[in-house]
Amino acid sequence: MKIGIIGAGEMGGTLIRQYTRAGHQVKMTNASGADKLKSLALETGATPVTLSDVVIDVDVIIVSIPMIAILKLPRGLFKNTLTNTTIVDIGNYYPIRDGVIKDMEDGMPESVWVSNQLQRPVIKAYNNIFYRSLVNAGTAKGTSSRIALPVAGDDQRSKDLVSVLINDSGFDSFDYGTLQDSWRQQPGSPAYCTDLTLPQLKKSITRAKKELLPERRELGLKYILKHNPELWQDNVKYNREIYESDLTI
Repeated sequence: MKIGIIGAGEMGGTLIRQYTRAGHQVKMTNASGADKLKSLALETGATPVTLSDVVIDVDVIIVSIPMIAILKLPRGLFKNTLTNTTIVDIGNYYPIRDGVIKDMEDGMPESVWVSNQLQRPVIKAYNNIFYRSLVNAGTAKGTSSRIALPVAGDDQRSKDLVSVLINDSGFDSFDYGTLQDSWRQQPGSPAYCTDLTLPQLKKSITRAKKELLPERRELGLKYILKHNPELWQDNVKYNREIYESDLTI
């Protein structure tokens, strides 16, 4: 596939590495850090381009930027993007970083808000895995302990494309519903950063309670901010304890 990636931070940079290893043609852009793009280009063969170029002539666009940065994207950014290009939102809403966004505080699913801002349909994926799990926990297809990532959206062809990319990253995918259902994989849900296998994920995602998401999101965030990020498996364990997803596994 031809893939454009907006944002080459921890998540975006990891996906650039994974997709180029899988043989995809990747171009990338970043709000800052041109030196990082040069380094990634040398490492991966991905092509640094401008923001306006990254969305042109691609099959998939990965949006890997904070929610607050969505508001700073140019209006009409996707005017020259093919209508059948799949756009993937991998971000999460954290008020401590993004400020208070009223629509989401009032219960609008995060990726529905993103879709409204971009004025394009989006697929929700990759948002529910720690960066270090994304780097370290991928395994070959068919492995019994393989972690599964949920996919939500309104277009089946686009979800199927994203599922291929998730497999290339080393994970199973689980298509469980529409973009309106995507709150079930937001921070604070049992599916969020708990590194579940496909059978486990299928059980846990049904246990999400929308009214509990903000409180549990903040509990998980406080733990992450106070603990060594290198101990990513401890973060996964703590999230499982918060969300009690292991009780039905």
